Formats: sequence, C-alpha cells, structure tokens
Amino acid sequence: MNLDFNQNHFELMGLPVSFHLDRAALDAAYRQLQGRLHPDRFAQTGDQERRLAVQGSAWINEAYSTLKDDTRRARYLLILQGIEFDDERDTASDPEFLMEQMELREALEEAADAPDPLARIDALSADIEAHSSTLSRAFETAFTGGRLDEAKALVIKMRFYDKLRDEALRTAERLEDDLV
Repeated sequence: MNLDFNQNHFELMGLPVSFHLDRAALDAAYRQLQGRLHPDRFAQTGDQERRLAVQGSAWINEAYSTLKDDTRRARYLLILQGIEFDDERDTASDPEFLMEQMELREALEEAADAPDPLARIDALSADIEAHSSTLSRAFETAFTGGRLDEAKALVIKMRFYDKLRDEALRTAERLEDDLV
C-alpha cells in the first residue's frame, strides 16, 4: 500500500488544484482509490497494514467529501493558500446579505402555513440553490483573480446557504412526515 499522507486532497485524487472540478474524474478516482485501499482487502494482513488501510480509507473519504462539495472545496483551496478560518468569529457582516438570510429563514418557518407547503419549500430551495450558484461563481472569479480576502468572505456566505439548504430539507422532510 503506497499512500503519501503529505499530499493534498487534489493530489490524492489526481486532480488539478482548482475550484472548477471534473466530478466524473473525482468519482472515478475515489472508486479506484477505495477499491485499492479498502480495509476489507487488508483483513488478513498484519495490524500495522490494517491500521494504515483504515487511516488511508478515512483520508480518502475526507478528501472526496471535501472536494465534491463546493463550499468545502472553496474553503480547502483557501486553506491551501494559507488563509485561516475561525468558525466562531468569522461571520458575514454585509447588512443586505444578513437581511436576506433572515427573510429566507422566516419564509422557511412560514412554509408550513402556505396553501401548498411542499411547493413553497421547493420554490425556496430553488431560490437558495440559485444564490449558492451565484456565490460559487463569484468565489471562483475572486479566487482565480488572487482576491483571497474577497474569496474568504464569499465562503462564509456560502456556508450560510448550505445551512439554509439543510434547513429547507429538514423542513420538507418534517412536512412530508406530517402528511403521512
């Protein structure tokens, strides 16, 4: 088992260090690496090899999870550039953005009272996805342009939309459960 734990996630997956990602290539690299290093293949080996296989498999899973998600990949790219994040202190301070977040949260909370709650959630989810896509494109432009502070601010905003997306999904699941 040859695994260089000093590689970054892109190197591990054999991909260029870039925000734009070939998802099919990422999926193929993941399957190939997991097939080669899955711990089950090392069940009959010594403790050290099994332990390395488990660590390698966990690292491959982490790399794959990071790279397949726009926000996590954006954050990782910035970390590779030496940009630090403090999840407790790094928040968005743009008043317009924060007002938009509050309005979307309120709309999600009020969706259950809409004539067709699931349709309302779907519409809100589409709005959230549109905003997320816009932020992802803006991040890529800022990052490739070397405007790392701007790129970091965009990652922080992207995280807000990730949370809204999760909240919309939970709300839809709760509404669907109530209908059953």
